[in-house]
Formats: sequence, C-alpha cells, structure tokens
Amino acid sequence: MQTIIGSGGAIGIELAKALVDHTTDIRLVSRKPKKVNASDQLFPADITDRGQLEKAVKGSEIVFVTVGFPYSVKVWEEKWPKFIKDLIATCENEGCKLVFFDNMYMYDKDQLGAMTENTAVNAPSKKGAIRERIAKMIMDEARSGKLKALIARSADFYGPSVKNNSVLVETVFKPLSKGGTANWLGGDGFKHSFTYTVDAGKATAILGNTDTAYGQVWHLPTASNPMTGKQWIEKIAGSLNVKPKYRVASKGMVRMLGLFMPVMKESVEMLYQYDRDYVFESGKFEKEFKFKPTTYQEGIDAIIRTDYKTAALNA
Repeated sequence: MQTIIGSGGAIGIELAKALVDHTTDIRLVSRKPKKVNASDQLFPADITDRGQLEKAVKGSEIVFVTVGFPYSVKVWEEKWPKFIKDLIATCENEGCKLVFFDNMYMYDKDQLGAMTENTAVNAPSKKGAIRERIAKMIMDEARSGKLKALIARSADFYGPSVKNNSVLVETVFKPLSKGGTANWLGGDGFKHSFTYTVDAGKATAILGNTDTAYGQVWHLPTASNPMTGKQWIEKIAGSLNVKPKYRVASKGMVRMLGLFMPVMKESVEMLYQYDRDYVFESGKFEKEFKFKPTTYQEGIDAIIRTDYKTAALNA
C-alpha cells in the first residue's frame, strides 16, 4: 500500500497519477478525497487527529505527504510541528517509509541565486523557520535510523489544472487570459524558477520507490535558465495571444492590500523571494534518474491547452 496524505492538492493529484507506474495499491487521504485513478482507495480523515492519522497510515509501505495547511503563520505554528511529530511516531510504529514534499522557505535568502540541496539553511521568515524546524525533525529521525525518510523539495510550482495555490497561475495566467493586467511581486527584472507539477509528481513517485534515495534531500526536476518576471509575462501573453499588460506590486502595495486581504498580509514576509534572482537547481535528481525537466514553453503551452484554450482562441 502506498498512501498519499493530502491527496487533493495539485501535487497530490499528479503524484497519484504517477504512482500507477509503480503500484496499483494506492490510498488517498484527505478530508474529502476524490479518486484520481479507478483503483484508488479513498480514506476520509482529519490528519491533525492522531487517532485518525494512525488509521489512515495503517498497512502502508510508503507514506507520501503533500499536505498544504492554510497559508497562515498562526495556523502553521499550531499544526505543522504537532502533525509531523504524530506522523513520525505513526510511521515508526507502522514500519513504513516517509516521503515529505517540501518547499525552499528555509534557505538563506542570500543564496537563492543557485539553490541546491547543499544551500545553507537559515530561514529568513517565520514560515521558513517552521519549515526548517519540521524538516529537521524528519531528517534527524532518519539519521538516527529509527525512520526511513526522504525530503522532496520544490520551487514555486505551476501546472495544468492547478487551482488557487500557484502564484504564477493566480497573478499571471488568470488575469491575462481574461484580457486583464498581470501582477508581479517585488521586481520584474529577476530570474524566477518554477517547478512543473507533472514533473514534481513523477519525480516524487520515483524517489519514494527507490530504496537508495532515502536518508537524503532531493530537489525535484526544474527547468534551468529561468526567465525574469517580465519575460514570464511576455512569454505567457504571447502564448495566449494577448497584450503583456502588467504591474509590479511593491512591498508597500502588498502591505496595503494586506489590510483587506489576509493572503497578502501573509505574503509580505516572503517578498524577499522576488527582489533577487531565485534559481532552483535540480542536477542531482536529473543526473541520478536521467530525467529531463519539462521546458518552460512546454509547461506554458500545456496549461493554456488544458485551462485557457478557449480564451487563447478568442483573443
């Protein structure tokens, strides 16, 4: 049994699609799980409840965690450490492997221009400090030999059918597809990597089913030579056949919007990711598994083909 906890999100869905290349015994866990593959087993659960979590994990060989708690420091502080503590204990009791899907929030902000698995961990934000803490909990336990675990780390992501949790989709694809004005945070002259969700799902499935991958942190495959914010907008607008209209949202503007929009208030501390180059390197995975990431143009075309085809044709 291979179980996905947090199966309803963009990464969980792509992971479920990819896992059929490795097993037909897949369990999807969330509050209201929905089948991705015909043979999927659905297990509704509140994963913040230790008893329900134990039942969800029971009988699993591998547990993949693609959970996304609400984007709030207060919620993260309350839920993430407790959940990870319960998860580690549950996996150890059950004797199953743990694959944790992670982000790069814990990396030193002065080293974002060439991020690798060896980039210094020095969280520059409250959310980053929480991610640093829980990643350490997992890897410390793995190093102790009590838990077989790995961390699969992603840059900001984008992909077809991604709803609400991709910055690029929300601020660029959606407004441009409606003939509106895109928004770019921070500065439009800096390079910014994005991990394609389909690649992330396939790669996470590969890692979980490769025994030698455990005990390590892996960067998921991400196309090299990322574009600047301005270039991203121009490329997406060109593919949609619309004008590349956009505005740059300064820190002050985001702070002001945060007075009325909670998500913007929560985004202020993360704006450092947009005022410098943000380049996510995945050579370790690519070399080990002979995997070529989807190019940015291919990713953009797939999103438009899946989600905005009508808008592009009518432009």
